[in-house]
Amino acid sequence: MKIAEIRDLATPELKERIEAEVKAYEQKKINHSISPLDSPAVITRSRREIARMKTELRRRELQIK
Repeated sequence: MKIAEIRDLATPELKERIEAEVKAYEQKKINHSISPLDSPAVITRSRREIARMKTELRRRELQIK
């Protein structure tokens, strides 16, 4: 997901998306520890996408204050 797409999301939708991505990330980590994934870079991309969404959420919180 690109940063422009993240900025277009409403705040409640962004929070839901973060929760879903965190759950998917944790599941990928568990699956990878049991049997290696074809591309472990997927885990890295997931982690970075979560960070982008959290950064946007924090930016919105700071703008409100």
